[in-house]
Amino acid sequence: MGLLPDFGNLLFTVGAFIVALSIIVTVHEYGHYIVGRWSGIHAEVFSVGFGPVLFKRTDKRGTQWQIAALPFGGYVKFLGDANAASAGADEAVMSHLDAGQRRHTMHGAPLWARAATIFAGPAFNFLFSIAVFAGFIAVQGLPADQPRVGQIFPLPQAVALEEGDLITAVDGRPTPELSDFYTVANEIEPVATVPYTVERDGAVLTVEGPHPIPARAAGIALASAARDAGMLTGDVVLSVDGAPVLAFSQLPPLVGAAGGEPVALEIWRGGEVIDLSLTPRRTDLPLADGGFETRWLIGLQSGTFFEHPVRNVGLTEALPLAVGQIGTIVSNSISGLYHMITGAISTCNLSGPVGIAETSGEMAKDGLASFIWFIAVLSTAVGLLNLFPIPILDGGHLVFHAYEAVRGKPPSDRVMGALMTTGLVLLGAMMLFALGNDLFC
Repeated sequence: MGLLPDFGNLLFTVGAFIVALSIIVTVHEYGHYIVGRWSGIHAEVFSVGFGPVLFKRTDKRGTQWQIAALPFGGYVKFLGDANAASAGADEAVMSHLDAGQRRHTMHGAPLWARAATIFAGPAFNFLFSIAVFAGFIAVQGLPADQPRVGQIFPLPQAVALEEGDLITAVDGRPTPELSDFYTVANEIEPVATVPYTVERDGAVLTVEGPHPIPARAAGIALASAARDAGMLTGDVVLSVDGAPVLAFSQLPPLVGAAGGEPVALEIWRGGEVIDLSLTPRRTDLPLADGGFETRWLIGLQSGTFFEHPVRNVGLTEALPLAVGQIGTIVSNSISGLYHMITGAISTCNLSGPVGIAETSGEMAKDGLASFIWFIAVLSTAVGLLNLFPIPILDGGHLVFHAYEAVRGKPPSDRVMGALMTTGLVLLGAMMLFALGNDLFC
């Protein structure tokens, strides 16, 4: 009986991974397809998956759309391609095409058309992510500019604040804007109660409440000690190794002081007190200056003891924020890769297919919104990876096109073959290394 839940979890994880990967691959390959079509390059096959074909349909343009049995990738095969990677021309086909027909192949089209078609794959991954992030921001809104109390989360102590209160000061310090509230909140020492000045129904009152940022889990990080131990969003940490905790700011130093040894946590959850033992994990955190900081963490995310009312956000505001989210993911990814190569941080930060699949399953368990957000993050990572100047990836093809633009001719078939083989070996080595991280880190 014990195997059944594990087997069910495995199927769920694999299923979530396949769904996420299929969406990302379809977006990527559709970018190649549609820009190729706009550029006059004919696509013979658009495939989601590899191997035996399970379903196929040919449209009025002569493109065969298919779903194959192995759902771990996909491809677009253009007219005249020798293979799905567009790595070379099928001379048997090309030799029977006239000049007009060759124009509709990847190998006979103008340089601009080929380069645009190749670049469109990663570009569509980024555009998809931007659309998802902007959609989330527009639908969910952003916190209102003033620190007004929304829903109050359950806490072990009484809270005299009420939903709708406008917080004008905390501990005697004015908080006219939400940013001022957070500035004050982060500077207040851990104490049991804090005085809040609020406007309520036209009256100004001073009431007592908990620390603005209590030791409450506003979220649980993926692949964290807290998640593995069964901690839930909303859990409140009462003590760490017997030391009372009154604010979230106390948790990092108390956990870090254990140096990776197990820590005993006393947790409050819905009126019940639970004892847990967690082993902090060494974590490399990105810093604002582009570097990294290594700390021992259990994976709790901080937040205030109440929700912030939100304001409506239009697309004109949401789109720049979404683009900024893409920029953050790309910059952190490049910085992380650089610091791994230089040895500044652990190479265990690089996840392979097993790690990505596990994350897919965990995000799917957290809900549809979390899963869609994860797909958008992963789509950005796939777009970035494909732009790396490695032969066989889109970035490698773009390098070949740049060479052709400068020299007036593409690299020789012999050179192309050698580079493609090198790229395949390099990519395979990277995947094996990442898989090793999944299994042994």
